[in-house]
Amino acid sequence: MPFDKCPVCGGELVEKEVEKIVRGGVNTAILTVRAEVCLHCGERLYSEGTVRRFEHIRNQLARQDTSNLRPLGVTYQAGNELRG
Repeated sequence: MPFDKCPVCGGELVEKEVEKIVRGGVNTAILTVRAEVCLHCGERLYSEGTVRRFEHIRNQLARQDTSNLRPLGVTYQAGNELRG
């Protein structure tokens, strides 16, 4: 990583495994990836390769290509009549 400290707040960065939500079109994927995470503000810094992976999956989802993704369930959206 090119940063010794968080570029947002100057806090300490530690490498962690995190979940990242990637959306493409109407589809969503949840990925578990490594990131440098600021212990102070929570900012996440991803490697260039990881960001390319996000872009690839986002494009794949937008094309409705879920061939190499494992379904986790179904997501529903409530209509206006159900909102509080």
